[in-house]
Amino acid sequence: MPMWVHSLVLDGEAVVCDDDGTANFEMLHSQAHNDRAFLYAFDLLELGGVDVRPLPLEERRGRLQYLLRRVTGPGVQFNDQIIGDGATIFKHACKLGFEGIVSKHREHPYRSGPSMSWIKVKNPSAPGMLTFQDET
Repeated sequence: MPMWVHSLVLDGEAVVCDDDGTANFEMLHSQAHNDRAFLYAFDLLELGGVDVRPLPLEERRGRLQYLLRRVTGPGVQFNDQIIGDGATIFKHACKLGFEGIVSKHREHPYRSGPSMSWIKVKNPSAPGMLTFQDET
């Protein structure tokens, strides 16, 4: 990180990945895999005490990618994005066994909670969803 960065706030998700690189949330719940856990960083919310949430997603992610470019090791990784048709991307994510996708509007500011700026769609066949369905 540049020397001038004293603090930052990220939006991300802790994960443990299988050997094939797929996030495995059951492994995350086991302390036996703590050495494999890392943070996928999606978004930058605050940088050096400045709230960057009002900036467009593309600008926030560009800054985040710049900040993380020299981070080595598994602690924090920049989560790449795919730009394209959401339905097609979701279909492929499901085939790969991913938990789902989050679609965000590239020009909008960051919004916490439910929003028209972003939509999370979960794979109904993902292990976490199957466990949830079994409990209901």
